This record gives sequence, structure tokens and C-alpha cells, in this order.
Amino acid sequence: MTPAPRHPALSATDPDLAALVGAEERLQAETLRMIPSENYVSSAVLEASGTVLQNKYSEGYPGRRYYEGQQVIDQVERLAVDRAKALFGVEHANVQPYSGSPANLAVYLAFAEPGDTIMGMALPMGGHLTHGWSVSATGRWFRGVQYGVRQDTGLIDFDAVRELALKERPKLIFCGGTALPRTIDFAAFGEIAQESGALLVADVSHIAGLIAGGAHPSPVPYADVISTTTHKTLRGPRGAMLLSREEHAKALDKAVFPGLQGGPHNQTTAGIAVALHEAARPSFREYAHAVVANARALADELLARGFDLVSGGTDNHLVLIDLTPKEVPGKIAAKALDRAGIVVNYNTVPYDTRKPFDPSGIRVGTPSLTSRGLTTAHMATVADWIDRAVRAAAEGDEPTLTTIRTEVATLMSTYPAPGLPA
Repeated sequence: MTPAPRHPALSATDPDLAALVGAEERLQAETLRMIPSENYVSSAVLEASGTVLQNKYSEGYPGRRYYEGQQVIDQVERLAVDRAKALFGVEHANVQPYSGSPANLAVYLAFAEPGDTIMGMALPMGGHLTHGWSVSATGRWFRGVQYGVRQDTGLIDFDAVRELALKERPKLIFCGGTALPRTIDFAAFGEIAQESGALLVADVSHIAGLIAGGAHPSPVPYADVISTTTHKTLRGPRGAMLLSREEHAKALDKAVFPGLQGGPHNQTTAGIAVALHEAARPSFREYAHAVVANARALADELLARGFDLVSGGTDNHLVLIDLTPKEVPGKIAAKALDRAGIVVNYNTVPYDTRKPFDPSGIRVGTPSLTSRGLTTAHMATVADWIDRAVRAAAEGDEPTLTTIRTEVATLMSTYPAPGLPA
């Protein structure tokens, strides 16, 4: 008997799109997903994100809408807000930003004027585009000054950060980024921001789940504003939140709406509410600590196989690998790993001599594989696959990549992914 389609209405209406969704489900099920910014959401988050809340337009905020018929929507958003405030221990939360970059733009709109000096980590050093990098609107509309990491250690030099802040007197200082494998010292950034007269913005998009689970220190005592996506380690839908002290609530809310966007995506708000509910459970705390334990175990195994890791290891969910000693460019290695069923992304490393679209490194992470139940006991196998695949990439050995892909699929079949067909 032919099994019923997983998405019957979609299959009947648009079989082409349904087939693509099915193909993506199989791809996510069969491969080892190691991009640090990706994860698996639960079936509950998926369901909440696909409800009739999609049908509502809700410009404004709970109790202050421009459209009628918001009796239920107001409760949904208040539920998400209350859960965010409780989980992170903040005075104010806005769950309406569409994604991380718009959330950061709202911070600029709330606290800066075009041409103001803002300070953030340079993109090639591990920062984010929206922290004032030149190719971003934030680097064109504002005067961006950047700090980095030491070339000898791969760690932030806080003496240099302080010197730059006191010299430039930025309106905002961003801390956090996309390729930082070490614990962020929010207290040190807070002292520098206070001394230089800047507002401190902690972009914790990558580590929000680790913070919620107690596996990374919280920026709440030190940062004026916290910006985060709701996916990645938090395991929610693709959305964002702005968290802050109450004194900044009005400016941030006004910047999000009507400053940057219209009505919120209510179905996403619902998914965020579910993810925050899940993140408040003891099992999520165990998950967050397991993510870090897996990353550290993986780093140790990679070091044992002769890989050069930026900063020498990791404190969080990601490992940044400089493949220069392996004589394989990051892009070639990433594509070879993809053919081997191991999904990573090529990435610049600090002081990279190669171009951003063809860099020297790859970035790997453990959130997704931890969601599937893999433990530190599996990290030697994962490191061995990466090692064999990188060597195969250097030698043009496609049969080895095919063999690894079969081995990966076999292991993945015994560790079903949350939210995917059994």
C-alpha cells in the first residue's frame, strides 16, 4: 500500500513544490548538518508556524492595534513576550522583528543618526555584516569602526578594543558575531562601553540557546540592548527578538513598528512562543550543555588529526578551521564535504589572505547533530569523516566521498531528526 503523502493538501495542489519539500526533508534526514546557524525545530514549532495565524494582519502592539479582530493575536504575542522576558531575565522584549538583520537595523534607528560612529567586530574576524561592515547598509549609513582578534591567539584584545572605543567615542558598540568560537566577555565590553559613553548591544543570535540553557554567560547585566534571532541554538522559527532594559523599550518598539516594518508575522510569533516554552524546560538545559560538550570533543579530535583551529579550540557551539596547512581552500573542502553528506560552510578566518568568496577556512558546529541525539562518543567518527573528506578533496578522490556519504546516512538513520518524517 502506498503511504499517504506527508503534505496531502500541498501534494494535491502543487505536486512540484510538494516534491521539493519532500526532497529537502530527505536531505535533512540523511546528511550530517554542521552549519552552526542551522538546527531542527520540533514538530510543535513547525505546527505553530503553519497555523491560521498566518491569515491575520496585526500592525501595532497588543492592546494598541490598527486593525480590529486582534483578541486572540494579542494573547499570542503577549505569551511570546512574557516567555522571552522570563527565559532571559529581561525587563522588555519585542518579538516582532522579521529576522536578525532587521532587528539590528531597528537598534540603529532607535539610538543613532546617519553618520554617527558605531563600533563592531570586523566581518573577516568573525563579526556580522550589520555591525557596521562596509558592504552593509550599516557601514554606508553610519561610520563604522572595527575591532578584531589577535593574530597570535585568535582572541579579542580588550586593551585594543578599549583604546579604539576611547579614541572614536562610538554611539553604539556591538559585541557578538557569526564565527566566534570563544566565550564572549560581556562584562569587559560593558566596562568599555560605559567608559566611552556608548550603548552596548549584544548580538547573541548564535548563542541565544546556550545562554537560555546556562551553557554561556548572559549579557543581561551588562548590555543595554540584546539582539537575537530565534532559530540557531534556540531551535525556533526564522525570526528575531530585541531584549532590553525598560528605559529603552519605547525607542525600540517605535523603531520596529512603524519605523521599519508593518504587521508582524503572527504565525512566526506563535512558533517563537513554542520555542521559548521548550527552552524553559530542564531537557533544553541538558541540550545546551551537550552542544558545547560535543563541540569541545570535536575540536579535540580535529586537533589530534592535525587541523588548525582558530583560537585553538572552542567554548561554544562552533569550530572555525583554517585549512591553510592542509593545502585545501575552504570552498573546495566545503563542497567536497557536502558531497560526502557533511554540510558545512566555507568561511574566512582572521587575517585570511584569500578572498571572502574563496576563503581559507570552514565553519562547523554541533547544534543540529546534538538535536538528533549524537553525543561526545560520536565526535571521533565525525572528525574522522571530516579528515578523510578533506584529504579526498585535496586528492580528487570522489570514491572516498561517496563511501563517507553512505556511512553518514547509515548513522543518521539511527538518529531521527526532530520535526522530520520518521
